[in-house]
Amino acid sequence: MAEERIVETPTTHTTVIERRSGGGGTLIAVVLLIAVLIGGYYLFSRQGAQNSKDAAITSAAKSVGSAADKAGGAVEKSTQ
Repeated sequence: MAEERIVETPTTHTTVIERRSGGGGTLIAVVLLIAVLIGGYYLFSRQGAQNSKDAAITSAAKSVGSAADKAGGAVEKSTQ
């Protein structure tokens, strides 16, 4: 013969269930921040290279202008 045993306990505790997000929003924010930092670095580094290129072109133009002035002066002296 099978014997049944029933145990009853009074429930006096409260179960609290908290909902939390998966953290997907935080991950997206971190990825966007990294992309912005990399993009800013790229733009600023290219700006420095462009400034160097502009300075080199300006210097070369001044040298050509100076040489043209000297050539013009030499032509004037030879025609007098």
